Amino acid sequence: MKILIISEHQDNCLNDSIFNILGGVAPLSAKIDVVVVGYECLGVCRELAGLDGINQVLQFDGAEYANQPDQLIAKLVSSIAQNYTHIFCAASSFGKALIPQIAAHLDVAAITGVSAIRSADEFIRPIYAGRYLEHLKSHDPIKVVSLLVASMPSVKLHARHSSLGEAPIVTLTYVNVSDRKPMEFVCERRTKSRRMPLHTAQIIVSAGRGVNSKENFNALEILADKLDAAVGATRAAVDAGWLSSDKLIGQTAKIVAPEMYIALGISGATQHLAGMKGSRIIIAVNKDSSAPIFKIADYGLVGDLNEVLPRLNQML
Repeated sequence: MKILIISEHQDNCLNDSIFNILGGVAPLSAKIDVVVVGYECLGVCRELAGLDGINQVLQFDGAEYANQPDQLIAKLVSSIAQNYTHIFCAASSFGKALIPQIAAHLDVAAITGVSAIRSADEFIRPIYAGRYLEHLKSHDPIKVVSLLVASMPSVKLHARHSSLGEAPIVTLTYVNVSDRKPMEFVCERRTKSRRMPLHTAQIIVSAGRGVNSKENFNALEILADKLDAAVGATRAAVDAGWLSSDKLIGQTAKIVAPEMYIALGISGATQHLAGMKGSRIIIAVNKDSSAPIFKIADYGLVGDLNEVLPRLNQML
């Protein structure tokens, strides 16, 4: 058994999802290679090479990979896939675009949104907005899997330089013989935020329709500042223009599992619960005592946010 992990990175910075993937696949006790695709990303490769458990780092480096086009990455990974029994990637927007293409190239099933690994060929994933857990077994020679990193244990706090020294970094080349016109990169728009990303935050303050207006978010932002928390939102809050779409938490958006999730004015629609119910502690504030969010909350307060939030900020 041999594992290949596709690493995410941006601006020569390693994405923390790699630590959750390493934690998730650890029970398989297999050799682990990591592939990095990009331009001038030697720093990312060196960081990976110094981690315990990494057998070798495979690098595709070139100007044509600068924007990490998923069509090309899928071909690169598929070209080396026969050396592995498992290919893993995070179930992020990057992985969601990539994993099905790799599976199609290899003519195997794409096993997506896995929350737990039972064995080398048995996986568990939530279905029907998290209402049920599907236990599946794959007989494909190569398992192509995307992992819900929020459900995986992170090894970041325990990650250290290998006692055996750094893993080798192997530079690979790929010759594209296809006559199809490649995808053309047009532009990239990034949302700048002073807050930490949702998928790495230990505390998330999330808002729903019950906040009522964008102006009322001022008190919510103050609460998030006091707790050093990330800010999230439901579909209703994003559609109303109160927060940008990159803050959206739910079944078809970001799936999170922080240490503490504070749900303010959130009723508890199924799609939203699917994105956050794995949180360790859930605190809900809603003026409707029959709101579904209270069924999964560890602590609940029935009250008007316009009164609760200022008092909570004052106490903190």
